[in-house]
Amino acid sequence: MITVLLTGAVLGFSAGVAPGPLLVLVLSETLRFGVRSGFKVAVAPLITDPPIIVLTLLLVYRFSGEGPALGLLSIFGAAFVGYLGWQSVRFQGGERVVGSGVRERSLQKAILASALSPHPWLFWLSVGGPIIVRAAEDSWAPAAGFMAVFYGVLVGSKLALAVLTARSRVWLTGSVYVAVIRSLGVLLWVLAVLLFHDGVQMFRA
Repeated sequence: MITVLLTGAVLGFSAGVAPGPLLVLVLSETLRFGVRSGFKVAVAPLITDPPIIVLTLLLVYRFSGEGPALGLLSIFGAAFVGYLGWQSVRFQGGERVVGSGVRERSLQKAILASALSPHPWLFWLSVGGPIIVRAAEDSWAPAAGFMAVFYGVLVGSKLALAVLTARSRVWLTGSVYVAVIRSLGVLLWVLAVLLFHDGVQMFRA
């Protein structure tokens, strides 16, 4: 249970603070219209992700009784998480996060950007889905806990970044933010190794 919750926290924090389209919208809307606009964009995943989760879980459950198929999904998930870690380790600074070419976006635009992004689909199909399936084998409590922690940390971290951005732009290019992102990349690599190991074990089952 604790391992599942910690995994949810690491993945949620990664999704919340790592550079990406939704983070760009959170920061740019905050800089232009204030922290309230940033908050509106930050909660977009809570609106767009539920149907994605349902569809991907149905597909993962379809293969839940087939060890090799679920193992292949876990190995693919390990590769995806490893790629996210590589992006984080290579992060140079905030100048890559907030671009002057970003257009003004409303909540509807943020929802559209989140829904059309491939990351939620890839995450829930290859990482989140298999984790929930394994966690729910004995009880739904660990699976529900994983989702609660994941989205709590994901949205919470984006809200915190919006507040920091509203108060000061300096931290975006500061060494602390860069160090946090790069350290997160290393944690993601560790998680990728664990997911790969689980995938291999499913092939042997």
